[in-house]
Amino acid sequence: MKIFVVDSSVAIKWYFPEIHTEVAGLLLNPTYQLHVPQLFLLEFINVVCKKRRRGEIDNNESDFVINEIQQVPLKWHNDRSVLLKAYEIANETQRSLYDCLYLSLAISLNGKMVTADLKFYESLKSSNYIKWLLWVEDIS
Repeated sequence: MKIFVVDSSVAIKWYFPEIHTEVAGLLLNPTYQLHVPQLFLLEFINVVCKKRRRGEIDNNESDFVINEIQQVPLKWHNDRSVLLKAYEIANETQRSLYDCLYLSLAISLNGKMVTADLKFYESLKSSNYIKWLLWVEDIS
């Protein structure tokens, strides 16, 4: 079974039509194990809030999406267990601690962090961390 750590840039595509929506949906295959740090829900709901403030969605849709994401069979992990490694990665790579938390979790699980954050992916694709990182379009 493949182990994927999914960041909010990918999961938001499960609910809103955006670039990479179709391929992001492939992750919902029940043969995959999907993992997230606790931070995930905060980041996900923050994106929903932004969409609501911009008038892209109404209150009913935002409530629905927030409820639905909590029904997805995600394996939740305590941020504290991977925080120190994330801190090391963030300092080494000059990337945000938030993004590195997902990468740290992927490393601890010997899985792959799936992201649709092109800036983050591009900044690490030539690093040793690429073996734990997967661009959303490369899901198979």
